[in-house]
Amino acid sequence: MKGDIADAALVKGLLARCDAVVNFAAESHVDRSILDSTECFETNVRGTLVLLEAARQAKVARFLHVSTDEVYGDMAPDKWAVETSPLHPSSPYAASKASAEMLVMAYQHTYGVPAVITRASNNYGPYQFPEKFMPLMIANALDRKPLPVYGDGRQERDWIHVEDHCRAIDLVLRGGRTGEVYNIGYGEPRANLDVLHTLLELLDRPASLIQYVTDRPGHDRRYALRSDKITRELGWRPEHSFEDGLRSTAAWYQSHGEWIARVRGGEYREYYERHYQRRDETLSGVGKP
Repeated sequence: MKGDIADAALVKGLLARCDAVVNFAAESHVDRSILDSTECFETNVRGTLVLLEAARQAKVARFLHVSTDEVYGDMAPDKWAVETSPLHPSSPYAASKASAEMLVMAYQHTYGVPAVITRASNNYGPYQFPEKFMPLMIANALDRKPLPVYGDGRQERDWIHVEDHCRAIDLVLRGGRTGEVYNIGYGEPRANLDVLHTLLELLDRPASLIQYVTDRPGHDRRYALRSDKITRELGWRPEHSFEDGLRSTAAWYQSHGEWIARVRGGEYREYYERHYQRRDETLSGVGKP
């Protein structure tokens, strides 16, 4: 804890002229957290603590913590997560984000830090790092490489365009109530495999590229958010339809081949080989499939 306070004192100087802190920072890939949870918790939990303490010392007017729908855990087919739903994180990543949320609320309650939390569904759009589902599949499809699909591919995720997410964050930052949580989702969970088939049609690539691989250990089957609260209180609604958003995202990656090549070098290439080309070997010591 002494180190955290010392780090917070250094960060305080950077916040001296800031009106608000928006904490996007996170180790955000579930697979990486499963292989090694240490760095995930160091960034997502300890990092949040450092920022909170610095914000407290600097007396910032608003602390917005960006969280995830994964803190709710697996949702049954007929269930939807609202802001008051219990938290049941399944992966080390989700547990780290839930832990960070508890710190945020503790600092709000104990020290009066004017904090608010957002929980968003899966983002997609331009400039997303290609270890994430959408850019991974698009980049591989463009190169006619195998598309690694976990398990049966029927896991359901709700997708929100990054621009809609950012508009929501801006609204919460300016008008959200202190101490509250706001869900941000599109509201239409879709099976990963269905999304992938749509992408293949957009990219004019064959379904034969799909390669089923060993499922993620402890893989949640379904995430589903209700975003009625942010709509009711702040007037937010997604502006990008999923169909149009997917089309524009695929087109962006098609026209940015140099960017894709640049970010897929170095450490990412090593990660890809370990996690996909040697997947069974990599997961053999992790736990249940």
